[in-house]
Amino acid sequence: QVQLVESGGGSVQAGGSLRLSCAVSGTISTSYCVGWFRRAPGKEREGVARINNGDGSTYYTDSVKGRFTISQDNAKSTVYLQIDSLEPEDSGMYYCAAVIWRVWYGDCPVRQYEYDYWGQGTQVTVSS
Repeated sequence: QVQLVESGGGSVQAGGSLRLSCAVSGTISTSYCVGWFRRAPGKEREGVARINNGDGSTYYTDSVKGRFTISQDNAKSTVYLQIDSLEPEDSGMYYCAAVIWRVWYGDCPVRQYEYDYWGQGTQVTVSS
């Protein structure tokens, strides 16, 4: 079983930055993928970034490229999402999710239903 706990959300002004953390725990004996997803008010949840734990490959949805950075600290079993130049449209609940992924290099699953483990989410609110 894998557990995920997000932290780092908060209320910030537009133009500011936040670093979200996703602590991964549990028994994982192979490589895995972690994705960050967000649900803005009135919108469906969408994926914004993902990382392959095996080789560190990262991928982003087009709308966040250049402002979002996903990274990992394997020693801490933590995945981060750095968000810079925050915009009001970035407001929402941010979730991290994980899936055991035996392909240790390259891209990770894109669709939400492909992820088996989810955290409870952390709220990000950006004011203009």
